[in-house]
Amino acid sequence: MKSLRFLTHNLGWKMLALALAILFWLGVAGEQDVVSFVSVPVEYRRLPADLEITSSVVEQVYLEVEGPPGLLGQFGELGAAVVLDFSQVHSPGGRTFNIDEETVTLPHGVDLLRALPSQLRFEFERRLQREVPVKVHFTGSLHPGYVLDSYEVKPPVLTIVGPQSRVARIDAAQSDPIDLSQVVATAEFRVNAFVEDLHVRFENSPRVVVRVVVEKQDNAETQAPAGKE
Repeated sequence: MKSLRFLTHNLGWKMLALALAILFWLGVAGEQDVVSFVSVPVEYRRLPADLEITSSVVEQVYLEVEGPPGLLGQFGELGAAVVLDFSQVHSPGGRTFNIDEETVTLPHGVDLLRALPSQLRFEFERRLQREVPVKVHFTGSLHPGYVLDSYEVKPPVLTIVGPQSRVARIDAAQSDPIDLSQVVATAEFRVNAFVEDLHVRFENSPRVVVRVVVEKQDNAETQAPAGKE
């Protein structure tokens, strides 16, 4: 009895919804297929933990697809993508991946004609992790009669991670500029450190604290812009 009540509850609205769904299906089914070019994202999955991509990473590719105009009109909302699985990459070197029916996910009723580009190639290297010192970049001129007595960086070293050849070339991380022109005693600055190579990243937060001690000295010459230390 309860199941019967459930089926008959708001029966009019349910019949209307069913009728609209049927009309939509008939409209889509009756449409003549068209060809269109669409841009879809590239997704990367299962990269081995000990490898890094050293080549450029492609974020979008163009697909030539064929399907009903109604589906192609809402293509961006239907979850289409190129999905590349790196689980079979076990060693450094170059690997080529085809963009075809096996790597492209498309809505039902839409066919892939071709991809631009039709292949993506990547270079892989071993992952390297190591510590590098933080170099502080000072700017600005101290007040007349003041000199930079000392400074301390916490933490003094940061851990970087990335492709082996790129990490090996980095000798230090660089801090964002610290302006000393208004410092006349002790001051602390919280700044970010960075490395120039976009393929290299920090294992943890790149934020450092720099404690600066400036002292007044009799007959001291004006401190020139501190520059890079």
